Amino acid sequence: MDPTTAATLGGIAGLALGGLAMVAVRLSDRSTAAEVPSPPEPLLPPGVGEVIAVLRSSGILVDSSDRVVNNSPAAVAQGLVRGQELVHPELLHLARAVRRDGIIREAELTLQKGIGDGRLVVAARVAPLGADHVLLLVEDRSKAARVEEIRRDFLANVSHELKTPVGGISLLAEAVLDAHDDPEAVARFARRISVESDRLTRLVKEIVELSRLQGADVIKDPTLIDVGECARDATERSRLIADEHRIELVTAIDEGCEVWGDAELVTTAISNLVGNAIAYSDSGTRVGVMVRRGRPGVIDVSVTDQGLGIAPDEQQRIFERFYRVDTARSRATGGTGLGLAIVKHVADNHGGNVSVWSEPGRGSTFTIGLPAANASGAIDAADATEPAEAGEPTTYAVLPHDTGPTSSVSA
Repeated sequence: MDPTTAATLGGIAGLALGGLAMVAVRLSDRSTAAEVPSPPEPLLPPGVGEVIAVLRSSGILVDSSDRVVNNSPAAVAQGLVRGQELVHPELLHLARAVRRDGIIREAELTLQKGIGDGRLVVAARVAPLGADHVLLLVEDRSKAARVEEIRRDFLANVSHELKTPVGGISLLAEAVLDAHDDPEAVARFARRISVESDRLTRLVKEIVELSRLQGADVIKDPTLIDVGECARDATERSRLIADEHRIELVTAIDEGCEVWGDAELVTTAISNLVGNAIAYSDSGTRVGVMVRRGRPGVIDVSVTDQGLGIAPDEQQRIFERFYRVDTARSRATGGTGLGLAIVKHVADNHGGNVSVWSEPGRGSTFTIGLPAANASGAIDAADATEPAEAGEPTTYAVLPHDTGPTSSVSA
């Protein structure tokens, strides 16, 4: 081999070895870099995780990058946390403000609930926890907010409803004074005053009764009562007004239907249902009252009419205070709009429920279900509070329905 060729081959070999050396150095650098540990995440303060896990309210711990590192189960259930993110920007804004200046903040917020129109009212307290974390304690106050809203509406409605008879009595009294020389006019206005005063008395009585029922979740000192006797008493109270409207009252009562509770309240509830049935029925029809053992361990009290019926979209609201399906007819009959609200509270306070089946033009059936007193009728709590199927009318042997599909009694 000549010297030139040898030199050339030697140069090529040197370049190859140099390239291999460079590659090896770079691979070594990369391996070394990979072996360098990343900075450790800030540790949680001792015991914080255990405390958050047992909170009934929502507890959320976020780090310096706004990432949720720990939360209570309630925070997920209420939709405040999704994965490692705070769902609501309002809470994230509070957390960042506290991290910035270290000042504890409290706020009441109205947050969007899910993707719908629902709202969640919460009280949030946000505080720094160590150098790297912020703790959010979020308490759900939606129920309290609803109660307060209901209270405001109730006071507004009561004020409005009381003004009507009071204003009527005042105007009629002025009319009596102006017509004191006309005995017939005085007598006519006096009768109107009597009607308005009766309405005012009934309204005040029902407001007091409803307030008393709302003040207690259960009946104090319950006694063993015969629901059949309560139904008979309620029917007799309404018989005179039924005769005036030429409406026939019929009853079908099983013996021995006993519950624990307050006899006067149960009688009042049934009387309200019977009174409504009469008020919303035409002359020449029937109103049926039935007491029977329905579902196992439940005493059912049903009041059926052949009246106007209730539209499906209004059936969910009829138990609201002061709500009237037919305002003009209700005022003409002296209705206060509190009767069905009282029925619902009586049923609730006795551990029962109230349901309605109705179709426009076919009438309505209201059913109060109360837990039976006898031990043999004991049932599970879920069954005791489950209302009867609203899609099927109740069948009665005492109240034939001309428009019914069969000759048996259906409401």
